[in-house]
Amino acid sequence: MDEPGFHARKRAAKQDAYYYNPQHGYDGRYMGVEMVQPMNEPWVGGFQAQGQSRGGMPMPSAQGSVMMPPAAQHGYAEPSYRPPAWVPDLKIPGSTFETSHDQGSASHPGPPLSAVERSEQYRSVPRMRPHLQLMCGPLLRYDSVVNRVWYGAVMVVTADAGSQYNPHPMLHLEWDPLRPSHVRPSRHQRSQSVSTIPPPMTPPPVAPGMPPPIPYPYQPHVSQPVPPTSFQPTAAAQQNDIPGQEIWVYNGASGSFTFWRFLIEIPLGPEEMGVRYRVNMGQEIEFFVPGLNQNMRWAAHSCNGFSAGINPDDFRGPGHSSGFDPLWTDLLEKHAEKPYHALVGGGDQIYCDALMREPELQGYVGLKTPKEKISAVLTDEIAFAIDRFYFSHYCLVFRNGSFAKANSSIPMVNMLDDHDLIDGFGSYPDDLQMSPIFRTIGSRGYFFFLLFQCFVVDEVDGINPNPRTHTNKSMIIGGDGPWIPAPSHSLLTYMGPKVWMLLLDCRAERRKDLVCSQTTYDRVFWHLNQLPPGVEHVIIQLGIPIAYPRMNFLETALESKLNPLTSLAQKGSLGLSGFVNKFNKDPELLDDLNDHWTAKSHKKERNWFVERVQEYARNRHIRVTFLSGDVHCAAVGYFKTLVRAKARALDPTNDHRYMLNVVTSAIVNTPPPAAVLTMVGMLADRVHKTMHYADTDESMLPLFQNDTTGQPLKQKFIMGRRNYTSVDLDQRTGDLVFDIRVEESKGAGRTVSYEARAPPPRW
Repeated sequence: MDEPGFHARKRAAKQDAYYYNPQHGYDGRYMGVEMVQPMNEPWVGGFQAQGQSRGGMPMPSAQGSVMMPPAAQHGYAEPSYRPPAWVPDLKIPGSTFETSHDQGSASHPGPPLSAVERSEQYRSVPRMRPHLQLMCGPLLRYDSVVNRVWYGAVMVVTADAGSQYNPHPMLHLEWDPLRPSHVRPSRHQRSQSVSTIPPPMTPPPVAPGMPPPIPYPYQPHVSQPVPPTSFQPTAAAQQNDIPGQEIWVYNGASGSFTFWRFLIEIPLGPEEMGVRYRVNMGQEIEFFVPGLNQNMRWAAHSCNGFSAGINPDDFRGPGHSSGFDPLWTDLLEKHAEKPYHALVGGGDQIYCDALMREPELQGYVGLKTPKEKISAVLTDEIAFAIDRFYFSHYCLVFRNGSFAKANSSIPMVNMLDDHDLIDGFGSYPDDLQMSPIFRTIGSRGYFFFLLFQCFVVDEVDGINPNPRTHTNKSMIIGGDGPWIPAPSHSLLTYMGPKVWMLLLDCRAERRKDLVCSQTTYDRVFWHLNQLPPGVEHVIIQLGIPIAYPRMNFLETALESKLNPLTSLAQKGSLGLSGFVNKFNKDPELLDDLNDHWTAKSHKKERNWFVERVQEYARNRHIRVTFLSGDVHCAAVGYFKTLVRAKARALDPTNDHRYMLNVVTSAIVNTPPPAAVLTMVGMLADRVHKTMHYADTDESMLPLFQNDTTGQPLKQKFIMGRRNYTSVDLDQRTGDLVFDIRVEESKGAGRTVSYEARAPPPRW
């Protein structure tokens, strides 16, 4: 549930007010809230380039402050300066640690090196030949394994001005099936592999009187880079050059930008192996593929962004450049210890709600009544602003910080949720969903989700629903969306000989009374029934939990026209305007509640879906586990066979109805307020009778006996701390192990393990 709390909503309302009166620039145009510039090549792939901020959101001048930035002449928040990660925080102009109100007045001292020495620092970095002016990337995606071949892709976004496309952009691949995968640096070094390529940059010496620099960006806890171990290629070593495919061009006010996709095929070897790639022979990056008979080790995450009104610096611990990084840094450390083969994004990989702050949309936001907004005309300026925002926002988020290091060195498998489009899309009334502006927001958000997160463009790859016709081997084309002019795009992907994963698109077709169409369900189950013999586990990824405490009473209260809080908020009284949404002035929380599988309008579909999954599990002798995000806390719900009267309970191993719902959320966003967590925790220990007619019980596991400090917890069902989950198959027992990694303390960048196990099917 996206409930950041009272104070965050008030801060967000104040920040929104800053954007309500945008000013035209000298050329008569608006400039976007977020503006993206080309990347500086030495920082490609995870370094924070100079002059680039996390985004164009207003940045507080001190921790916890809600001071608004001064109005800019062009009507947008000017991006704040962020130097490279090795620069000490105390010397950063505008640092949150600086107490002066005139933070920008101090000049940056810089490293005490001559111009020649400063230039020489960058000569060790392999330059792209011919040069490509990168805007984002490289991004790495995993598709599936078919006939012992690993399929995936790399994508880069380039500025046409400054890039050379003759000869064509190329991806160079190298791998060696006989090279031990354990021959690696002791810490994660994203731009280095086990080859002899030197590190991109060595931190400068520390000047007298200055604090030590922030550790080397690719090694969060050591001050000097660790040189990689060299390993000579064997006779089995292979390499390949793959030409880039131009899949889309974005035409913006500052020029045109090309999306290049490189499709990868790698025959699996007998053991896990590292694969190294370079774009135009630039920086080398390494990822890992499993052995032929190895089940993948992978990480799952969700909610990779902050809600409006949250100060990211409140979540930035020592040694981290922003509040976005701590858990991503921990995940990369775990990857350095034992490689992940896939990075599963379970929804809200990016928060696009700031779209409503774009200057061209302020007239729409300022309309007083829902009726006016529903009938508002989609102008060319608004349509242009929507695309400009999605392009700029994706480039900034996906190329910055530790997340950028992860998304180019661990192959991504992503499915969307609402914030990847706009908050609550699909769960509003039909008249709002069909309105020209709102429908366009969802349509373009979905297009950019497919483009940046799946490397898919329907006009290039097609939407033929027949099996084995799509470019992506894992793609399942479902039914047509009612608001989005595209079908749903679900994924069924190989995670090992015994494990497969279904990522169900629960957003493209969503209405208030529907999650997925019958067409989509039929196609998905057809594909599930084609899985090969020997599969024991199927994970079904759903953006929103399906076994989770009910909050129907709150849903009823917020829907009531007699609710005085809603009435006051709709009128803007008592400073409560932040408690209703910007679209139709319904309560802000209502779309979250309507999103839930347990909402009144989705209850029948949910129960039918659970029954069909149970039938599939029984017939195919496969253990099904649900994986979800969305709610900004960790939890594990479950279904099991109902025990009637004095009958003995079934052992989970022998119970085909035993299905966990592992909830891992959020890797970045703030947990709900304590009062919300207490309320959810009080509801969590109930055994629901909703599905007793189908001989099914459901409840929550008391997984969290102790806090991350070791202290006993009163509330053992819900953990209100940031988290992600590491998943692996226990070869000894056949259990699929979900290791929920919970942040030890806010911003620390260290996690504590809470383990849930899905047993193998033995009925």
